[in-house]
Amino acid sequence: MKIEVVDKNGSGILHKFADAIGARVRGRFIDIPQHLGEGYMTGFTWGKDLRMMIRNYYLKEEIVLDRKNEIPEGQENVIFFLSGIFDSSNQKQETIIAEQPNVFIAMQSVSSVISMPQNTFFRSVTISASREYLQERFGELQHPIVSSILSSKDTFAYEIGISPAMITTASEMLHQSVPESLDNHYNKLKCEELLCHIFALLLQREDTPASGIHIKDIKAIYAIKYHLQSNLDKAPEINSLAKEAGMSEPKLRKLFKQTFGKGVFEYYQFMRIQEAARLLKEKHLSVSEVGYQLGFTNLSHFSRVFEQQIGLKPKKYSLT
Repeated sequence: MKIEVVDKNGSGILHKFADAIGARVRGRFIDIPQHLGEGYMTGFTWGKDLRMMIRNYYLKEEIVLDRKNEIPEGQENVIFFLSGIFDSSNQKQETIIAEQPNVFIAMQSVSSVISMPQNTFFRSVTISASREYLQERFGELQHPIVSSILSSKDTFAYEIGISPAMITTASEMLHQSVPESLDNHYNKLKCEELLCHIFALLLQREDTPASGIHIKDIKAIYAIKYHLQSNLDKAPEINSLAKEAGMSEPKLRKLFKQTFGKGVFEYYQFMRIQEAARLLKEKHLSVSEVGYQLGFTNLSHFSRVFEQQIGLKPKKYSLT
């Protein structure tokens, strides 16, 4: 199913998306129709400067959302898309795939096509904040990436991981214990808390100048990311990836590291070990099964790399 949505004046897409799929509105919750999946979306608006949308559902069929943004001149909002932020350890459906946990940061004015594959559980929070709002709260932070997010005229895209603190905050949003009359105020505090955790991680990035990136290069860099995710058993070949992306190797290395905070191979190895941890914990595979499935021919090497990233040897981690 393909849905085209136009977001005018930064008003968001929640109700437009709900209308398009025929979802039922239940107070501030929008329930996914049973023929499409299960779960809900909900959202909050605190004036023109801050909005938040929560997605907690899975889909039985793929939906491609073609989002076009028509933002008035002078209104600049930054989008923080926190995917896979809610705990999926209690997921009962064996066939349902969880989103990859990360935070994507970009200007809202960048039109986007969002693919929502079938049999995938979406547990995400999207925050839209005006630059004026962000500058008031984080303008004193001295870091090139923070400066780029707050004031750069160039297009940018950054991705960071999901921290344990973010997962805790998101869980408190889902399982809040405050009276309904305080619901709006409570969630605004939690939204601001998530932003604090995001900027805390950004400050840990290497302190190097950030340059603008063209939208077509953002798409090319993310195509490379998805290629790495789909081929975790094969080490990346930078030369081939650069040709596929239509850019030089130095440009690919620079833009990839600027976007993800890691080099291509470092990022590949990171995703590889994250997948190893998931297979050990959720699928209960043996250490050797996981190692060989992810392309490690030397299990001792696999164990060392796993421990460096996770902090425990694979066998011990699988028993925790």
